This record gives sequence, C-alpha cells and structure tokens, in this order.
Amino acid sequence: MAFNFDFFTSETAQQDTNSLIQYLQQQHPETLSRIAQSASPDIRQIITQNVQGLVGMLPSEEFNISITTDRENLASLLASAMMTGYFLGKMEQRKNLDAHLANTDSL
Repeated sequence: MAFNFDFFTSETAQQDTNSLIQYLQQQHPETLSRIAQSASPDIRQIITQNVQGLVGMLPSEEFNISITTDRENLASLLASAMMTGYFLGKMEQRKNLDAHLANTDSL
C-alpha cells in the first residue's frame, strides 16, 4: 500500500482552500509513503473485505467482472476506505493499549 503523491496535481482551485492538502504538499513523499504503509495486515484485510462488500463479491473464476463508475462515486468509495482505515487504526491502538494496561500491575 503506497501513497500516491501525484494526486495533488489536479483540481488546483480546490487545493487552494484545503489546508490539509496544503499541509500534505509540504511533507516529504517518503514520509507520506511510510505512513501509508504502516497499516497492519489485519487492517488491510478488513478494508479489503469492506471494499469487496461495497462493490460486490462475485467469484472471478466464474464471472468476467467489470466495474464502471463515475469520478464522484469512486472518490466516495476511496474516502470510505480511508475513513475505515483511520478508524481501524485507532481501534487497533486502543486494543493494544488495553492489552498493555491489563498486563500491568495496578498502582
């Protein structure tokens, strides 16, 4: 999973008012790539299953699958996957913190 730094090159009018895009443009591409790759295999599996559920799960061996969509719907799908990834990352951190705290002696 890699971060596509080139997606910032389109729709410059929207970028001018989006402070997050401006912040991301100031970051080094290697930093963004490292962050994008930090998702655990568990998170990647859940996101994969979520996206497959959103677009349908016909077995590719039996069907010639082709998906057509417009730009706005694809953007919504990607935004959903990104938000799911963010949520799952925070929940994984919470699970690890809970496990760590459960293993410590109370004061």
